[in-house]
Amino acid sequence: MPKSHTPGVPKLLRVLNDQAALKLLLEDGPQTRAQLAERTSMSKVTASQMMERLQTRGLVEVVGSKSGGRGPNASLYAAVPTFTYVVGVEVGPVTTKGACADFTGRIVGRAEIDVEGSTDPVAVVRRVVTDSVADAGIEMAKVGRITLGTPGVIDPASGDIGFSWNLPAWHRGLRTALNEEFAPAVAIENDVNLATIAEQRSGGAGGASDFVYAWFGGGLGLGVILNGGLYRGASGAAGRSASCRCPAATCPPAES
Repeated sequence: MPKSHTPGVPKLLRVLNDQAALKLLLEDGPQTRAQLAERTSMSKVTASQMMERLQTRGLVEVVGSKSGGRGPNASLYAAVPTFTYVVGVEVGPVTTKGACADFTGRIVGRAEIDVEGSTDPVAVVRRVVTDSVADAGIEMAKVGRITLGTPGVIDPASGDIGFSWNLPAWHRGLRTALNEEFAPAVAIENDVNLATIAEQRSGGAGGASDFVYAWFGGGLGLGVILNGGLYRGASGAAGRSASCRCPAATCPPAES
């Protein structure tokens, strides 16, 4: 007889519930189990089990209490800031900046270096990442993700820089080299696209599902959000303007 299998739906629901509660704690700060139950449409029992799971994994902790009228005060839960850290790197032709943030998004370390004329992008990223982590006073092992924001076109298939007129040394193969250099995963994204996502989540776009973000710098860049998601185009050049300062023959055409 074939072995019977237990449906995975309850496990999936637990994962989705945990994610929903953690998102609320990260976005809105400390809350009680009753508040989380109400906001996620869960029963109080389910909310209690959920918080126990998150506490066991070290994702949340009790940070205080709140009076709810009669009976004992309710515990206030919050995301643990030190659970993990991320590093963001802003790449430019003259300077490169790094910022280390904790699990709640609070910036705890910064670094900036002069890179004008540098031909070794791996060394540039290594220094700004390690300097920002050192400024945060943490070990590199606590960093769970590194993201680079660079001008130019990012190949959606490889995740590499496909073309950047003002960063000639930053080329294909860089993402692979960086992932060999660092233990945490390294991602590269167009700087305007990253600004667009930030605008959608916490800026003037206010969670809009369809909008265009215009960036005026060395050229004109456009970030495009369609149906709530970032639109990159087939070659990653969606929103990249033909007004960039490079020979027309070598500029990738902008995608509409």
